[in-house]
Amino acid sequence: MSRLEAEALCRALGECTIGREIVVLEKTRSTNDAVLQMATPNTREGLVLFAEHQTAGRGQRNNGWESAARKGLWFSILLRPMIDISKSARLTAWAAETVAKTIQQELALAATIKLPNDVCVDGKKVAGMLVEMRAQEHAPHFAIAGIGINVNQTPEDFSEELRPHAISLAIALNRQVDRQKFAAALLLNLDRTYREIFASHEGGSSSLLSAFGRTRPVASSMLKTRRRSRIN
Repeated sequence: MSRLEAEALCRALGECTIGREIVVLEKTRSTNDAVLQMATPNTREGLVLFAEHQTAGRGQRNNGWESAARKGLWFSILLRPMIDISKSARLTAWAAETVAKTIQQELALAATIKLPNDVCVDGKKVAGMLVEMRAQEHAPHFAIAGIGINVNQTPEDFSEELRPHAISLAIALNRQVDRQKFAAALLLNLDRTYREIFASHEGGSSSLLSAFGRTRPVASSMLKTRRRSRIN
């Protein structure tokens, strides 16, 4: 199982905001926590931190997130969105929509969204989002958007409790997925749509429709935003 390569990802992204700096850790407790520890008032938005393995990945209501080593994509993005701090659900909608759309585009799998923050394939969870916003004194607030995607797990990589409800892209496709290539495609889509949607204080559901078009039922499902913006 090959390791994600930060330099190769940066080259693939070019002049992007999201991905202007990429860090790949072999192991950390939680990518959201790791970014929070790294962030300062002067940290530029767009930092992306991947971990090949999380020992304490977090989900909605502090549920655990299983992250088998080098078999998924577990990463967090530091953002400074032009929205009120109470509107973090819009970031969750954006992240879930972009993950679902990228799965559809890159792998020809029908991905649906289970509100508020899960992405499903064949009725089982394949990805989740965890968005946390923080206020800072004398500096703009920032957000950490955590994304976890099951990519190359086999059924045996999931716990017995999770196995009936979880799926990986590899299980759905019956073949392995190139994590590096999929990560690059996803980051490109995240960068493009983030700039389109959150470039002004008016970013929201109407901008989601503009960024993704009206051809997929999954897009309209994301218009029902909620105040909670946690994963799992």
